[in-house]
Amino acid sequence: MRNRQETEKLEDDSLAPYASKSKHSRGRINREDEHPYRTVYMRDRDRVVHCSAFRRLEYKTQVFVYHEGDYYRTRLTHTLEVSQISRSNARALRLNEDLSEAIALSHDLGHPPFGHSGERALNELMEGHGGFEHNLHSLRIVEHVEHKYPNFRGLNLTWEAREAIAKHSKSQNDPVVEEFRGFPNPSLEAQIVDLTDSVTYFSHDLDDGLTSGLITEDQLGEIAMWRKALKFAQLTGKMVPNITRYQVIRRIIDAQVGDMIRQTENNIKRFSVETPDHVRAKDGYLADFSADTRRERAELKEFLRQSMYRHHRVIRMEEKAYNVVIKLFKAYDRTPELLPANVQKQLENVDKKRLICDYIAGMTDRFALEEHQKLFDPMSRV
Repeated sequence: MRNRQETEKLEDDSLAPYASKSKHSRGRINREDEHPYRTVYMRDRDRVVHCSAFRRLEYKTQVFVYHEGDYYRTRLTHTLEVSQISRSNARALRLNEDLSEAIALSHDLGHPPFGHSGERALNELMEGHGGFEHNLHSLRIVEHVEHKYPNFRGLNLTWEAREAIAKHSKSQNDPVVEEFRGFPNPSLEAQIVDLTDSVTYFSHDLDDGLTSGLITEDQLGEIAMWRKALKFAQLTGKMVPNITRYQVIRRIIDAQVGDMIRQTENNIKRFSVETPDHVRAKDGYLADFSADTRRERAELKEFLRQSMYRHHRVIRMEEKAYNVVIKLFKAYDRTPELLPANVQKQLENVDKKRLICDYIAGMTDRFALEEHQKLFDPMSRV
């Protein structure tokens, strides 16, 4: 059996000097004994996979509410895709694959039901009470909401895993990220997960948009990234439409990933970074795309924003979802006795609005819709 010390020795021998090595972790908030054969980042990854918030991602929206069809991506499938590609990127750059995977698997834990419309509703409802932002809520989940261990709340992840979640947030002035303000940037492992998230997000939204009929391949003829990938896919010969589309999406992802690895490697050499903290102290991300790819990605992003995210069907879904969250929150706020008994017990220690926010944010799309029906449909059983 390979023990933890041997695995750490392998990291020393094989990882780049700027990679996050397990034995040099800044540690956990609550001290724990080391595991005999798993490194600290392996344990981070495993704790995320086994937490309740991770399992709920299966029925949380990416773009389409879950009942629109079971062939669309959910937060869980998106998270697994980010994790898989991040591991490949980390391996290519000689970074810590286990830390990259832990970060990727935890990056969407804080998303409420119904994606960004649910987040918008909760943020408005929590105005004056700390607001709501899904990245900061991911941090709250791993530090407080999850409760699996007898001696502490949260998952007690390493400083590096929590840093990645905190730095992913746009709310860097929030007091909860004070611990991580010593450096402008996170580790390189966190940076590649951040970029991989955007690669998979836009590429797979493109795929779902075509599947749903919200956008068409004719519309994409003006998009450089699509044209290049289509031309490359057609070199393999004539294919049926579904296979062609799969090969084009595959090529779009692969082209961006390859470009990111090359550009990131160039940046590492250019700035001569030697340690993880050199990476953190750099003014701006070392992980990046080339200028040409950035332009093409901006074009694709704007196309999706105009043609898909602002499509009237998506707007209608978002409006319905927004109203579900608003009505549930106001009902619980007005009558806390509507909350489950185990949630009501926490009112002794947690602000009522924050507790309601935590509860709703933890709901899946399916559960939120069922709860809405129970509370507001007079013919529904409670």
